[in-house]
Amino acid sequence: MIKTFRVLNPLNIGLLALVAVALRLGVIIQLPDHHDISLFEPHAALLLRLPGNLFSPFNSVLVAALIVLIQSIWLNRIVNEYNLFGKPGLLPALMYVTVTAIMAPLVVLSPVLLANFLLIAMISKFLSIYRRSEILDVLFDIGLMIGIGSLIYVPFLSLLPMLWIVLILMRPFNWREWLAGLTGFLTVYLFLLVTHYLNNSIPDLFSLVPVKLVLPEALKVDSYDYAAFLPVAVVLLLSMLIIRKRFYKSNVYMRKTYLLLLFISLLSLLSFFLRQDYRFYFFLLAAPTLSVFMAFYFSESSKRWLYESLYMLLVAGIIYFQLV
Repeated sequence: MIKTFRVLNPLNIGLLALVAVALRLGVIIQLPDHHDISLFEPHAALLLRLPGNLFSPFNSVLVAALIVLIQSIWLNRIVNEYNLFGKPGLLPALMYVTVTAIMAPLVVLSPVLLANFLLIAMISKFLSIYRRSEILDVLFDIGLMIGIGSLIYVPFLSLLPMLWIVLILMRPFNWREWLAGLTGFLTVYLFLLVTHYLNNSIPDLFSLVPVKLVLPEALKVDSYDYAAFLPVAVVLLLSMLIIRKRFYKSNVYMRKTYLLLLFISLLSLLSFFLRQDYRFYFFLLAAPTLSVFMAFYFSESSKRWLYESLYMLLVAGIIYFQLV
């Protein structure tokens, strides 16, 4: 399987779609009778609103699978465009399709899945900064994306520090660049504030924003839930070992790119602490960057029996945890 996706072949996109469906069969065969989900945050209801029962459980899984497939191909295109692996392939797409199916709560339609469109676009813009002389418009766009993303999924705000982390990594200091992204972000909330003002609902706006810092000791998470992520953790560890070995042998751009993706991953996982009502789908926010790291290992590993076995173990774990 892995060897097939190491090559960029358009025919493999059909195989990728089959893998996406196969990895979701465990959920499809035991769907609940009813599925309600809010795809946008309460404070954005004046701008964005959909009925909670718009999708049946089956349609929710089907639409989510289609979204994942589109996002995986887009993410893969970005990785190949910026030559992050040195050779084109479809491994990032395969990893994204796989990672987003680890647990049943991840394969249904969710606000995080919609927000990932913005995150993938942000990754592309982050990677373009190093090669551009003028980036004020890029940073403004990124700020807008973070603002819009927080209307879909409030913990998307955890990515706000990336506006300045990317500048520290990629650029010399320029105060205009440090303000450009923040201006874009505030533009979204200024527009939201004006909308609530015109509807005489400004007090409701602040009461509806569901942001609350939750300390680790206050979290009640079943450790059994995270057993499904053990194969992912093993692959990520092997990937980090390879990156560590090659870090100082890589060119400056690649080193900065590794750090950039690492910071995005960490901040995405920290979004877990910005929401009082715990939802397992928070992990999807880290899926794009973690998929790139996992794909890097499968692209660079030379022991076929090992990388094929690891992927089969990952698939077996997905099927098992979807059925139990």
